[in-house]
Amino acid sequence: MSRIAQTDDLTDVQRDILAAVRTFVDKEILPFATQLEHADEYPESIVESMKEMGLFGITIPEQYGGLGESLLTYALVVEEIARGWMSVAGVVNTHFIVAYLIGRHGSAEQRSRLLPRMATGELRGAFSMSEPGCGSDVAAITSRADRKAGGGRNGEGEGDGDGDVYVLNGQKMWLTNGARAGIVATLVKTDEGAESVYRNMTTFLLEKEPGFGTHGGITIPGSIDKLGYKGIETTEMILTDHRVPAASILGGDDGRGQGFYQMMDGVEVGRVNVAARACGIMIRAFELAIAYAQTRRAFGRPIAEHQAIAFKLAEMATKVEAGHLMMVSAARKKDSGQRNDVEAGMAKYLASEYCHEVTTEAFRIHGGYGYSKEYEIERLYREAPFMLIGEGTSEIQKRIISRALLREYETAR
Repeated sequence: MSRIAQTDDLTDVQRDILAAVRTFVDKEILPFATQLEHADEYPESIVESMKEMGLFGITIPEQYGGLGESLLTYALVVEEIARGWMSVAGVVNTHFIVAYLIGRHGSAEQRSRLLPRMATGELRGAFSMSEPGCGSDVAAITSRADRKAGGGRNGEGEGDGDGDVYVLNGQKMWLTNGARAGIVATLVKTDEGAESVYRNMTTFLLEKEPGFGTHGGITIPGSIDKLGYKGIETTEMILTDHRVPAASILGGDDGRGQGFYQMMDGVEVGRVNVAARACGIMIRAFELAIAYAQTRRAFGRPIAEHQAIAFKLAEMATKVEAGHLMMVSAARKKDSGQRNDVEAGMAKYLASEYCHEVTTEAFRIHGGYGYSKEYEIERLYREAPFMLIGEGTSEIQKRIISRALLREYETAR
């Protein structure tokens, strides 16, 4: 067992889950990850095994068929999976956020109807805020839902009680699991009459047929080709007069105009997830670097015995440990019921930056071999940059952190 990136005060159940996932990663992911990634091939058999292990429902309450575990347990599982292959962690990430949103903000009907199918992985979730013209500037979204009286879902006459429907139009961007998902939590403007732009946003649970193409006003045109994060589809979503009943609003009537705040709640747990993925990548990069440094010889001895390399390894291990500890702290704060926007932002910021630095150093330790696709570090070197931008750039995290601190430490003028 590694000395770094260990977590104190876990329950026996948590330790058992993590031991099972680590064994799964070592046997079923690591031996195949690089080949699948280079082929940009979806890991079907790995995902099926994850379903059997119950990982799609790890945080979903037991009453809905899940394991009912905490955000901390989930984050540690993600860390282990990302150590094997970051893309596999992405398969469950947006699914988890959507399940969290439904469990936390959904109506009783939405929870009872959707969560049991999500717990088994039969129904998969995707999360949609970004648009081609805006990413972190959520207030600038232009996709909208116009409220109409009467009708039903896409004109099929499936009313929601009072007959109100919404007609959605716009273009969304960067949907992980966009094709395979059967439900997409989607933020749009609704103009509910509130003075604040943030009160004029609503989250809809858009249910669709999995796959590419056009179905009922939702078009998933194809997968976006990417530098890394391969093997899992990232897509656009185009909404063209897509009609849904008002019951599709996350939380029902209570969710009107609450979309921004619901999504930000989801982003907080998403940032813990990205921090966990960053930790997993840099743990693996450190493992590869320290193993290579002890076998590669230069000037008559292993390069690990040269101070320049030994000091690099010390710095890398320290960064891994720091990122892991901040991620664990942010997850535990959220689990305690407290707001963790600052802690999640700090964890995501630090872990993603350190992930990039640690992976780069591991790449340099490998020398020319690090540039070869035969070596695993080449894949990690391409995956690490995504951590810098996923769930908000480092600059956005600094903005969130600094604003909160300035409020907390405001001095009288």
